[in-house]
Amino acid sequence: QLQASGGGLVQAGGSLRLSCAVSGTTVGSNVINWYRQAPGNQRELVAQISSGGSTFYHGSARGRFTISRDNAKNTVSLQMSSLKPEDTAVYYCNAVGRSINAWGQGTLVTVSS
Repeated sequence: QLQASGGGLVQAGGSLRLSCAVSGTTVGSNVINWYRQAPGNQRELVAQISSGGSTFYHGSARGRFTISRDNAKNTVSLQMSSLKPEDTAVYYCNAVGRSINAWGQGTLVTVSS
């Protein structure tokens, strides 16, 4: 089970930190992804952290977003900085492993210009 939180309303140029609390599996044994879906758009991958700790960022997130995990708390965070109106979307966390492909409920991020 995944529980995303931390969304909200922020002005352009601001920052937000999203958190994904994971239960039933461990963050360190799965690939954890952050996706987002804006109105009228397909869901797109924003950032990923592998079980080995390698990270990947979608082009628009590179240099502005940082994905990290806390094995002790079993959480994965997405620190977002220099936010732009086009970052407005519902953000979802997703865990993919040998026997799991689970999604959180989404958290809304709104960036005002």
